[in-house]
Amino acid sequence: MLKELVSIFRDQRHPLTRANDNFSRMLELTQGMCLEASSVFWGKRQSPEERTALYEKDVEVNKLERKIRKRLVAHLSLRDPPDVPYCLLLMSLVKDLERLGDYAKNLTEVADIASGPFPEDEVIGELKEVRKSVESLIKEAADVFSKSDRDRAVELTVEGRSVSKRCDSLIRKIATSEYTPPVVVSLTLGTRFYKRMAGHLLNLLSGVIMPLHKLDYFDEKAIPPVED
Repeated sequence: MLKELVSIFRDQRHPLTRANDNFSRMLELTQGMCLEASSVFWGKRQSPEERTALYEKDVEVNKLERKIRKRLVAHLSLRDPPDVPYCLLLMSLVKDLERLGDYAKNLTEVADIASGPFPEDEVIGELKEVRKSVESLIKEAADVFSKSDRDRAVELTVEGRSVSKRCDSLIRKIATSEYTPPVVVSLTLGTRFYKRMAGHLLNLLSGVIMPLHKLDYFDEKAIPPVED
């Protein structure tokens, strides 16, 4: 399904090609926003101007989503016959990109809760590993998607699903910790937002792996199970 959509994007005569630039821009913006937000969560100082710029990027992502949706609706209404499967696929994928922008914005806001660096211990070490995995997904997802690289998409999906399990385990550990309330809140929210970011990136990758009716889901026959 995705390979056909990518070929449509590359065909300058096809009406849906016009949505390609907007979709690529959404990918570029959300990738940068997520990486920046992760750095801010871990202590990078964000100036008021930098925060405003990130919020403006989120607004741009939202506008691009609406533009793509409008073009898809027009295509479905006017073209005979319309490319229904590809429109449905793209309609779903742009929503995941929009949500990535929201969670990036939310992650930067967590930095306002706890002052000072996090303590160096096992829980923080595990969360740093989660960060590493999610940032790897962020950096590779756009390239894997554009190349329709199914093998790498499967590998990243297996890694991403393990992130979800690790986040659930981390939240339980944080709940029974002796951290101060601000640190507990910050770590819990940060862990949750990393999990959700990974989830939407996996939804994007599912467009490379799964047929349209299984988008956002993962066939155990196609993807090895995650070991506990």
